[in-house]
Amino acid sequence: MTSSDLVMEGVELMFMGLGTVFVFLMMLVGLINLMSFIINRFFPDAAPVIAKPKRVAAASSGSQPVDAELLAVIGAAVSQHRARRRG
Repeated sequence: MTSSDLVMEGVELMFMGLGTVFVFLMMLVGLINLMSFIINRFFPDAAPVIAKPKRVAAASSGSQPVDAELLAVIGAAVSQHRARRRG
C-alpha cells in the first residue's frame, strides 16, 4: 500500500466514524422528543394551585408594607448575629 492509499483509507474511516456519531445523536434527539411528547400527552401537568396571599404588617413609615414573616426572619438573624458576637 502506498501512503496515499493509507491516507484515503484513514479519511474513509474518519467519515464513517463521524457519520455513525451523527446518526446516533440524531436518533437520540428524536427519541427524547418522542418520549417528551408521550409523557406530555398521557401525563399532563396538574392545574397550578393559587397560593393565598401572605399577611402584611403595617409599615410605620407608610411607604411600602413589610411582610410579618420577613420581619420575624430578620429579627431572628439579628439576634443570632448578636449572640455570636458576644460569645
